[in-house]
Amino acid sequence: MPHSHSRRRLALAVPVVLSLTASLGFLPAAASAAPATAPAARAAENGPNLAYVVNTRTDRRTIESVRREIARNGGSLVAGYDRIGVFVVHSAHPEFGARMRAVRGVDSAGATRNAPLPAQSTTDTGAPKALSAQEIAAAGAEATAGQDPLEPLQWDLPAIKADKAHEKTLGSPDVTVAVIDTGVDDTHPDIAPNFNRADSVNCVSGRPDTTDGAWRPSASESPHGTHVAGEIAAAKNGVGVTGVAPGVRVAGIKVADPKGYFYTEAVVCGFMWAAEHHVDVTNNSYYTDPWYFNCTGDPDQRALVDAITRASRYAERKGTVNVAAAGNERYDLASDSIADKASPNDGTPSDRVIDPHTCYDIPTQLPGVVTVAATGAKGLKSSFSNYGLGVIDIAAPGGDSTAYQKPEPPATSGLILGPLPGGTWGYMAGTSMATPHVAGVAALIKSTHPHAPASLVKALLYAEADAVPCTDPYDIDGDGKVDAVCEGAKNDNGFYGHGRADALAAVTW
Repeated sequence: MPHSHSRRRLALAVPVVLSLTASLGFLPAAASAAPATAPAARAAENGPNLAYVVNTRTDRRTIESVRREIARNGGSLVAGYDRIGVFVVHSAHPEFGARMRAVRGVDSAGATRNAPLPAQSTTDTGAPKALSAQEIAAAGAEATAGQDPLEPLQWDLPAIKADKAHEKTLGSPDVTVAVIDTGVDDTHPDIAPNFNRADSVNCVSGRPDTTDGAWRPSASESPHGTHVAGEIAAAKNGVGVTGVAPGVRVAGIKVADPKGYFYTEAVVCGFMWAAEHHVDVTNNSYYTDPWYFNCTGDPDQRALVDAITRASRYAERKGTVNVAAAGNERYDLASDSIADKASPNDGTPSDRVIDPHTCYDIPTQLPGVVTVAATGAKGLKSSFSNYGLGVIDIAAPGGDSTAYQKPEPPATSGLILGPLPGGTWGYMAGTSMATPHVAGVAALIKSTHPHAPASLVKALLYAEADAVPCTDPYDIDGDGKVDAVCEGAKNDNGFYGHGRADALAAVTW
């Protein structure tokens, strides 16, 4: 099964070829844009210009003191999220992180990257190929009354009973799901009817950019976020595909830079934006670069975990359900050790063995975040999906190689069909594609229970899931060897968590 080794910053969903003010708790643009002036002695000790997060106590005295210390130690303040005590800083001082960790009131501080600003390029993993006119026509010929033209190819919708749910409701336009990702093409005919411009933003720098269209991917950037957005809320409008919740609204929070990196400062900005705009659900189909696993014993990595934990928890306290992809490396996230050969991915990766109990894939392994595993067309764990008892919360269709899990006709591919920038559609696969199915179901729950807090939405999401027992033995490629071991009970196990997401139950309970 072809898949991205590193989840490609996008948690990545294995892209497969077919044959992202003061009132918000951060500095106003004018204030944060002004570079801090460092003492001459400090300025002379220059190294590579890096981005940092500095995490502090949130009382006013500490906030003001740390701002002064950031400037005194050679830092330039980009954004200050005072409500959670997180500062985004640029500095070329080689000892900036260590100096800030010694400042009174600072809980943690560390570089968010290894490559100097701007980030270095990474290898391209390719992009899905658009459906041909013939494929679109053939699918349309199979569509029945009430179906969008490409819906016959979407085996994933009946797999979670979304087609039956749509007979009852398409979801509420008062509910918004924010796609924290590579950007969303809101001009796509399947996305435009449900797009929420007011809640969309570009957070790549770590500070919100609300310029019109800043949330869109450029022609050279990944289609990933657009695909994810369509899986959640593609309109039921007689065009293309149908989303899991085609009546809710979708916003784009762009956090991936032009090279495809999802850095901590951008992710913090994304969660904070979602929180302050009262977004109901966030979809997080990525891992935060440059470390696949962030180890709390390392001062820099600890600071990244701390910053994003503060931001994601703040969003949940404000009512947001955060849903994230488990990853595509076949890792048992509940094991005692994992070989991480991909980190740091913006420098020279090291061959390290980590303890997943103290080293975390963020945001998916953070407290309160819904961790999603992928299943294929036959309902089995996708060959690439990470797993782990006590780690996976829920499962949903993310696709798999047709050689392993072939769908029933008229569907022809075991992958997931969704919109691509430029008004086309194509297939992708990965836990990145499973996550928007769960985000869509969460949006349907919120539509049904509009006053439910995030904790209740999550509880219903798990309670309503279709329990799936362990696949034992799991020999997905049929070579006679066990490919992964599932542990746990029918309604709580390492492959499927509480079970497969159920859209019909979401609108009937």
